[in-house]
Amino acid sequence: MNAELLAPLRAQGLAGAPHGFFGRKGGVSAGIYSSLNAGPGSDDAPDNVAENRRRIAANLGVDCLLSLYQIHSPNVVRVHGPFAGERPQGDAMVTTTPGLALGVLTADCAPILFADREAGVIGAAHAGWRGALSGVLEATVAAMREAGARRIAAAIGPTIAQASYEIGPEFEERFLREDPSSAPFFTGTGKRRFDLPGFCAARLAAAGIEDVDVLAFDTYALADDWFSNRRAVHAGEKGYGRNCAAIALPSK
Repeated sequence: MNAELLAPLRAQGLAGAPHGFFGRKGGVSAGIYSSLNAGPGSDDAPDNVAENRRRIAANLGVDCLLSLYQIHSPNVVRVHGPFAGERPQGDAMVTTTPGLALGVLTADCAPILFADREAGVIGAAHAGWRGALSGVLEATVAAMREAGARRIAAAIGPTIAQASYEIGPEFEERFLREDPSSAPFFTGTGKRRFDLPGFCAARLAAAGIEDVDVLAFDTYALADDWFSNRRAVHAGEKGYGRNCAAIALPSK
């Protein structure tokens, strides 16, 4: 399958910046990793992952797709070129360098892409509940502004939806302790459920981002289209693939 046959989701607010939210279709991996697994940290064959990532980069019109060693942190890496050696640890990237695709890998966590097309600044963040609560989105916005961004648009890609995100009492207690304003994102009697994309959108709005698209696709429920860690655990599978959200600045 050619890279041109990939059909990633696009966000209207990021129009003008090559980007996409890539699910599990269009790659070469097999079995539980079928087929566009973009995660080098998975147990998939490295050659398959490399080819899948090459296809994603080609779809965005660049040769280089970068992703971090993600650690569920608020750490942002300023990127100036391809990484030399091991991937840096962190959960967000910002660049003003054309020809690079910034990618985040998810399997239920929220992928967020950012762009100020006029200023030539883009960003990408991986926001699981830990990263979102500890400030990875605010840190990404701050790093983009330091790089010259003024009018930032953001898009929250497919993630686990509230209907699929059952949580325990200690989870909610921690959120309410660290961020009392998070209370509206917990609902349900008996079984409580958390609205991760809603929480992320609210944090972005509080950071001054007025243009936020939320692509409401549930990674847990849509097994044919998206990888899901929680679904894999519930199914007793030994691993899971990674979805990739990526954004690029075109080469000059």
